[in-house]
Amino acid sequence: MNAEREAVERDEEGRSALSGLRVLEIGHFVAAPFAARILGDLGADVIKIEPPGGDPARQWGEQIDGHSLWWSMHGRNKRSVTLNLKHPRAREVILGLIPHCDAVIENLRPGQIDKLGLAPETLRQARPDLVIAHISGFGQTGPYRDRAAFGVIGEAIGGLRRLTDHPPGVCDLPPVRVGVSIGDSISGLYAVIGLLAALWARDRPHGDGTGRTVDVALTESILSLMEGMLPEYGALGKVKAPTGGGIATAAPTNAYPTADGAWMLIAANSEPLFAKLMTLIGRPELIGAEGYAGNQQRVANAAALDAMIGDWSRRHDAQALRALLEASDIPNSKVYSAADIAADPQYLDRGMVRAVDDPVLGRPILHSGVVPHIVETPGAVRWTGPAAGAHTEAVLRGLLGLGDAEIAGLREAGAI
Repeated sequence: MNAEREAVERDEEGRSALSGLRVLEIGHFVAAPFAARILGDLGADVIKIEPPGGDPARQWGEQIDGHSLWWSMHGRNKRSVTLNLKHPRAREVILGLIPHCDAVIENLRPGQIDKLGLAPETLRQARPDLVIAHISGFGQTGPYRDRAAFGVIGEAIGGLRRLTDHPPGVCDLPPVRVGVSIGDSISGLYAVIGLLAALWARDRPHGDGTGRTVDVALTESILSLMEGMLPEYGALGKVKAPTGGGIATAAPTNAYPTADGAWMLIAANSEPLFAKLMTLIGRPELIGAEGYAGNQQRVANAAALDAMIGDWSRRHDAQALRALLEASDIPNSKVYSAADIAADPQYLDRGMVRAVDDPVLGRPILHSGVVPHIVETPGAVRWTGPAAGAHTEAVLRGLLGLGDAEIAGLREAGAI
């Protein structure tokens, strides 16, 4: 693991935006690990605590020789330390690591970390200015605090699963999932924002030097994205309904069929863009006409407008349709597959699709790049998701100063 150790030391020299920041991750599945991965991508030294068998997410997705391809990216830029947190000596290890860490991020059930002897007040005895970020289904307080939840529950209660459904009356299939663990990922992003804000308040010039607690709920993270849903209900009693591929507040904006069986997103909901599109499809008489003059009129006639555009789009294959739309400077895109993404010149030019050597899988693996891109101090994929416990000894030696006999004792006791 010399390359990984060198990468950590290099980032401590200030070559990435979060160089010198150390975060302890006590998380599993998606939300907290996703947040920690973002921090690691930006240069933080992330120490991930896993049970001896590894994070359950290591079993997710397609596998090569028993190793998850998904994990290659999900666990990247982290140092993996295996600890049996139910063992009292593992608790001692955690409390020994805390003085070396700026922040802890966790997504256990509320109260679970307390039962492990790692309550916030206990952690802050080891480091009083520690920032602690909690991610849970419903938050650390309230009547739902102790209810079980995953990201999909947050999507349902936050209102998203209703809005991603088919329009009323179209079919009787269940409400459609976004396709990725969006509830977990959004809450992870909010945890990153909250954690960095807390660190800024602590460490900025004239900062107060105190630790803070960040409390992120899956449900609230999704609810915060719901745009005008609550204001419209509160003021007008309107319950926002799903609209399928369209946008309820703007038209025309939808996915339209192509001659070769693809779908093309066309967004022409401003006045100049609508005029360009109507000219392109051979219907210039609709520019400014009754029923199509202004966005509100077009929204009221969105179904007829979409049918008209669809009749035109399905006469062209995706490549030809894109060329026509590009020539008229109308925002558009084919609905991309993984293959389209991997070959896209824009993504390739900006390093958003890159091949990364994965020693665990024994081959280069495609990863997405680092977001956000900070031009002067860019993040990097320093290494891929490591094997469970790959850095246990290095961390125990390097940060806690433990020797061979002490590490062997922890191993024999079942603490690591």
